[in-house]
Amino acid sequence: MSIPSLDVKYTAVATAHNGRDGRVASDDGKLDVVVNPPKELGGSGEGTNPEQLFAAGYSACFQSALGVVARQEKADITGSTVTAEVGMGKTPEGGFGLTVALRASIPQVDAATARQLLEKAHQVCPYSNATRGNIEVTLTVD
Repeated sequence: MSIPSLDVKYTAVATAHNGRDGRVASDDGKLDVVVNPPKELGGSGEGTNPEQLFAAGYSACFQSALGVVARQEKADITGSTVTAEVGMGKTPEGGFGLTVALRASIPQVDAATARQLLEKAHQVCPYSNATRGNIEVTLTVD
């Protein structure tokens, strides 16, 4: 499988200091957060963690992709929300892996339309495209 080249319009830059038990900051200073492992993984849980940051990014990106698709389909997604649940655990090989559950509420459309919009957004979203075939991603309509 070849990797398609992109016409890059924006590049985000962030630097981690001390990994999962330190700090992550963007080069423009707009993001500067303490990161700590969650209590469930033996950490203090005092700061945020990479999985929360990934969930925040994925949910925001997917919501935007949903908006793109809704405009194309002339569907009203007013009041919609997207929640990303990112799970982390050990793989059978002894490494670590992620799972993602995306849950959307789209109150202005029926369940079948909402499901179609989610499926189409999943084809548009850069996070979905980056994770496809690498981690399990489930889509659910509330």
